[in-house]
Amino acid sequence: MKRKLCFMFINAAITGVQRTLMEVGPEGEMHLIGVDSYETAVDEAKRLADEGFVAIELCAGFGIMGQAEIMKAVDGKCLVGAVRFDNHPAYGGISGDEKWGAK
Repeated sequence: MKRKLCFMFINAAITGVQRTLMEVGPEGEMHLIGVDSYETAVDEAKRLADEGFVAIELCAGFGIMGQAEIMKAVDGKCLVGAVRFDNHPAYGGISGDEKWGAK
């Protein structure tokens, strides 16, 4: 069975979920997954954890609260990491949490 990894990014130009698969040698898969909201990201992360993904890395568009929501959603079934911009340059200097309305 191949080891499955994910890099997830968030962008308002996406509708729902978009996926791209990249083979990483004979034993691995890297899934690039774009989502349109924290809510969609949480649902997708739950599904990935249930599918046996070993890690999800979040783009800098996710703030601290967004990462916390994903970590809660996967409930320890896989690792969650993040690239971080607390003041994201593509969002006019605000965090992903402010842009995406973290709870």
